Amino acid sequence: MPFGKKRPKCLWKVSKMIKNRKELEKFENQIIRKEKLSIKKKFLLMDAMYKEAVALGSFPLKDALSGLDIDIKIAKVINSVS
Repeated sequence: MPFGKKRPKCLWKVSKMIKNRKELEKFENQIIRKEKLSIKKKFLLMDAMYKEAVALGSFPLKDALSGLDIDIKIAKVINSVS
């Protein structure tokens, strides 16, 4: 468990409310499939997400290549095992 021995209260309440997680995921996927967005709405959504990322300071990246060397090392190790 990523939170140690105790879950945060908010996650505990949510996990108690959801009785059948697979059924919920099936329901969510059906909604996503039925929902058709126009190209204009898609661009508006993308623009809003971009503005939020900029406001939060997570975008644009200060150094786009930072951490790339670590990712390459991890990929090499994973590929050598498989």
